[in-house]
Amino acid sequence: MREQVEATIEVIRPALQADGGDIVLRDVDPETGIVSVTLVGACGTCPVSTDTLKSGVERIMRDRVDGVTEVVNVTEATEATV
Repeated sequence: MREQVEATIEVIRPALQADGGDIVLRDVDPETGIVSVTLVGACGTCPVSTDTLKSGVERIMRDRVDGVTEVVNVTEATEATV
């Protein structure tokens, strides 16, 4: 599953980079289907990054990778508290 998620991120990445952002894969939980990522660059501070994540990244990920249920954005501050 992780390999499919990584391949899908490579498909998504150019669109994010075109807007000055990027995406970093943090974790794939095959048990729950939750993919954790961090949006960085312009995407990390963009007011519509949640829309990008849910309407774009999550939708594409669910279409391409069996078992993905959700994509969540994990910030460095979130990681520190986990």
